[in-house]
Amino acid sequence: MRILDTKNFSVPGFKTWGIHCGIKKEVKKDLALIVSDREAAVAGVFTRNRVKAAPVLVDMARARSGKGRVIVANSGCANACTGKRGLSDAHATAELAARELGVKPDAVYVASTGVIGEFLPMQKVATGISLATGLLSPSGWEQAAEAIMTTDIYPKLSVVREEIGGKTITVAGIAKGSGMIHPGLATMLCFIVTDALIPAPALKRALLSSADQSFNNITIDGESSTNDMILCMANGAAGNKRPAAGGKDIKKFQACLDAVTRSLAMQVVRDGEGATKFVELTVQTAKNPVEAKRAAMAVAKSSLVKTALFGEDANWGRIMVALGNAGVEMDEARTDIFIGKAKIVEKGLGQGKAAEREAALALKQREVRITIDLHKGKAAATVWTCDLSYEYVKINAAYRS
Repeated sequence: MRILDTKNFSVPGFKTWGIHCGIKKEVKKDLALIVSDREAAVAGVFTRNRVKAAPVLVDMARARSGKGRVIVANSGCANACTGKRGLSDAHATAELAARELGVKPDAVYVASTGVIGEFLPMQKVATGISLATGLLSPSGWEQAAEAIMTTDIYPKLSVVREEIGGKTITVAGIAKGSGMIHPGLATMLCFIVTDALIPAPALKRALLSSADQSFNNITIDGESSTNDMILCMANGAAGNKRPAAGGKDIKKFQACLDAVTRSLAMQVVRDGEGATKFVELTVQTAKNPVEAKRAAMAVAKSSLVKTALFGEDANWGRIMVALGNAGVEMDEARTDIFIGKAKIVEKGLGQGKAAEREAALALKQREVRITIDLHKGKAAATVWTCDLSYEYVKINAAYRS
């Protein structure tokens, strides 16, 4: 597998672009199109929030077909909590794109991100779709990635290549996400395309597995959104042989997909709203995988832990408190905690000022590793998070201003 430079790459059979059409108040890109030149297999993963935006409802129904050709996504307006009008606008967006591109409306998937409770400015959306259609390019991925950003600082892209079924295949993805990030999914949009021939059922299995190992292992602020989705299209333009279930080719494809989703998920955490630290947190020797993940996420989403990380304070007591509240089998008298290489807690007891000074040095780095040994079993889980800074409060206090 080769990891490619994300500048000016292309995926055979796909074109894309992103433009500004006036949905956002400021002059920034706010509408993206992704188009396959042929019918593609489609799989989706959607938010578990009980409040679902109109585009999520449309796409959940559409994804049951396992096929499609187009994704149209806007930023600046979530089209969530907008009732019947919002649902009508989501369908109308698909119909506008279908007319411009000469495809059937049910081949078009829609996505939105931005402020909840506002209606889409449909005239601007219509103009944007028309303009973007005329600009579609095989190498327009960075423009599309910019067009789905909200509070993101930078666009997020990832692309890999591999030999599968006697052909070279490409897997590429773009994502947005910076705040309201927590599993189920995280709060984000992600669009992945590949020219590999992968049947829709196999694509869905691969995507669910990949999401569970990447986007469902990150947290910024413990909040899941109304609009989260991953959409993946596989159009078969590479001409590879159909991979056999459980065979080496499907495993190689899974590895490619995992590499792309993991890269994008980590980019989301690194771009967390106001973040100054990227934190990899591992809980090991837990009773079982579920408890390992639950314990890791309890620490990763703790506001007290995250503010200590921002303050570069090796306050291990906050980690212990979060573990005790995680609802897992643990005993502080058997628990060890490492910050970087510093063993700051052994068998539930702090290891003194020298260990705290070593841990404090680790916390001054941009990337921090925390390891927790529960000594209850053999299971482990790793999640990724960031610190909680003054800037996070400023960004979210003024989000609608």
